[in-house]
Amino acid sequence: MDRSSEIREFLRTRRARITPEQAGLAPHTGARRVPGLRREEVAQLAGVSVDYYIRLERGRTQGVSETVLEAVARALRLDDTERAHLFDLAQPATGRTRRKKPLAPQKVRPALYRALDALSVPAVVQGRRMDILAANRLGYALIADFEARPHHDRNAARFVFLDEAARVLYRDWERVAGDCVATLRLYAGRHPDDPQLTELIGELSLHSDTFRRMWADHDVLAHTTGTKRLHHSLVGDLTLDYIVLAVEGDPEQTLVIYTPEPASPAAEAISILASWTGTPTPDQAPNTTA
Repeated sequence: MDRSSEIREFLRTRRARITPEQAGLAPHTGARRVPGLRREEVAQLAGVSVDYYIRLERGRTQGVSETVLEAVARALRLDDTERAHLFDLAQPATGRTRRKKPLAPQKVRPALYRALDALSVPAVVQGRRMDILAANRLGYALIADFEARPHHDRNAARFVFLDEAARVLYRDWERVAGDCVATLRLYAGRHPDDPQLTELIGELSLHSDTFRRMWADHDVLAHTTGTKRLHHSLVGDLTLDYIVLAVEGDPEQTLVIYTPEPASPAAEAISILASWTGTPTPDQAPNTTA
């Protein structure tokens, strides 16, 4: 992906969502030709010249300082994830250098496989580009049997946008789809030269109008915790909380664990699903503390 285009569209979409009043500027009289803030207003809020900001928005970031990027982030009211994405796109001279060598394939450690099998709730290991690297039996049974699919198709974004089963499974499919796109955007800021990412974005753009629309929004998201509302073909409707944990030794692997509220219909549904997959439930798990 073209880095200059990426930073231009990211900054443009961020300033388009903020009104002068929200930014603390005096109300503007008369018609405005652009939604949100104009470039000169962002420059004023950031304390830089208009020409400097225009060069930055056009992707001319060579020599840009972290101080300027911080000022722009404050002016545009970026959250922590958006701020990190801006720094990734701009690559300030005092920041990280871009990776030159190809990304090494990701591998799941044996200890993590054992941890997955020990869990009595659905769990999935997710890698770069939202690739599904592993899951326990409940994880596969809850979402999709990625293990039975070709390696190319073991990807959460491909499942969400290209598999009709996902639209049935996720009761809030539009929100889930938007989260997928925003997660890919964040990854793209860190690895814009990843050829597998380019292939994935091209495939999704070709086959999904919704993906193309959402990709143009330039939103970014770092998943940490949340709630999923599902409709499972075997156990019906259920609501699960999830938490995303970093995997030691590989910051781009995450362990996603889904848990129901105790004594809830979702907990009963997970118990039924566990009996179907042969997964021990908490009351069936051996006592290892004795």
